[in-house]
Amino acid sequence: MRTRWKMSAGVLIAAALVMPAAPAVARTEPAGLDAECQTVERKVYTDIRQLVTIDLDTATDTEVRVLANQILFRAKAESLPVLPDTVQERLRGTAEDLRAFLQTGLQNAWWTSLRIAVLRTLRDTGANVQATAQKVLDTEALDAYLAYLNDGLYAARALDCAAKPTSTASATASATTTVSASPTSSTSPVAAAGGEDDEQLPVTGAATGAVAGIGGTLLLLGGAGYLLGRRRRSRFVA
Repeated sequence: MRTRWKMSAGVLIAAALVMPAAPAVARTEPAGLDAECQTVERKVYTDIRQLVTIDLDTATDTEVRVLANQILFRAKAESLPVLPDTVQERLRGTAEDLRAFLQTGLQNAWWTSLRIAVLRTLRDTGANVQATAQKVLDTEALDAYLAYLNDGLYAARALDCAAKPTSTASATASATTTVSASPTSSTSPVAAAGGEDDEQLPVTGAATGAVAGIGGTLLLLGGAGYLLGRRRRSRFVA
């Protein structure tokens, strides 16, 4: 005859966290890309079947509740739809209902949760992710859903992100266009700054007027001197 213990929900949750999970559950994955092509830590989805390490036909009611809390904890950590609410509702019921759910209803609720999780990845995504996800959805297999969410999604997303133009390339193209469109100056740096060639340049402007004025004055003075000289000579001869 089974021994039925009455334990609080807090004690059951603590026991669920203390109990070691199956070795194959723990996974460490390299970083991946999110929908915005930013590097993030991969979200790992647990194979719930590997959490069921007890014989549900012979396990005590306490062991069944501990298992249910372990599944609830993982479902919430992975932000799965459907499954957390379903398990929580069964935990409020009798031990017999909870045991029956774990035996026959758990896999169906988990399947629905994973399928919705795959559908969610199709929001604002690229062609590679869409094609890969659709192929997985067509299989309707639990293992295919898990493989896609843990690996296939990130591989397809990497291809989509690689096909996008990078912001660096766009900035470089913009800078090149700006430089090409800028007007070029025809003035030589040497001519602008001045140098040894200045002495060979023609004199123009105000400098030319000054030289002409001085020349005219000298010409007038020369003419006056010539006239005065002639008068003096004329008087001397007479």
